Amino acid sequence: MFETSCKMRDTTFRLLRDLIYNYCGLTFDDQSKYLLEKRLANRLVEHQLRDFHEYYHFLMYDKNRDQELNTVVDIMTINETYFFREEQQLKAFAEEILPLLKARKKEEGKRSIRIWSAGCSTGEEPYTIGILIQQSGLFRGWDVEIFATDISHRVLQTARKGEYGKSSFRSTDAYYLEKYFTDVDGRKRINDSIRNLVNFGYLNLFDTDRICLVGKMDVIFCRNVIIYFDREGKKKVIRNFENRLVPQGYLLLGHSESLMNLSTAFRLEHLKNDMVYQRV
Repeated sequence: MFETSCKMRDTTFRLLRDLIYNYCGLTFDDQSKYLLEKRLANRLVEHQLRDFHEYYHFLMYDKNRDQELNTVVDIMTINETYFFREEQQLKAFAEEILPLLKARKKEEGKRSIRIWSAGCSTGEEPYTIGILIQQSGLFRGWDVEIFATDISHRVLQTARKGEYGKSSFRSTDAYYLEKYFTDVDGRKRINDSIRNLVNFGYLNLFDTDRICLVGKMDVIFCRNVIIYFDREGKKKVIRNFENRLVPQGYLLLGHSESLMNLSTAFRLEHLKNDMVYQRV
């Protein structure tokens, strides 16, 4: 009978930890060994591997290693989100940033805006952005693109489907539910008028080469994502954002996140409703 050992040696833990970090920037301290043991134990059973050292070799050399690394990221990250999260920041975006963007674009003779939701999870954030843009009425007849990316294929499947249960609407006004969603089998589906604004795609925020293909953005949302990275990882991701933002473009982070001692490419703008970062 095939037997699997779900105990992880310290040396193997360090190898796995470094492999995951180099792949996507997720960091685990020395106290995280039990967490990796517990969450990844089923992967040994799935692939009929004897121990975590064999699993490390699988992640390094198997032809399906990229697919398995994506599964590891799925398992090790929390994808808890909901519509209209961090209300004051969204108010600043809708009532202050969008009018400023429109005025600037008109001066430049342009009628397009591009917004990136980096780490979009199950899609509530980019769809919220789409609702706010449409609700503003500022960009009728414009080319509006919301680019939404995540490193997890699983959450992207949910995002593309666009159907949500009650937990996704804990901060959603009934007005928006009525106007932008349709009831389907006890859940709510985002209407096509919003869905068509959003393009979902897989993207690893550590993959600088692929990020260079994203094109220039007017606004980047990356909220409650860089908390998973160490200082050097944060710097790398923020540099990638700097290179993708147009001059004076906006970067919106989570309220617990800061660029202090990470980048001099942004200044903190004190808007009426909230503080946001703007590319210098």
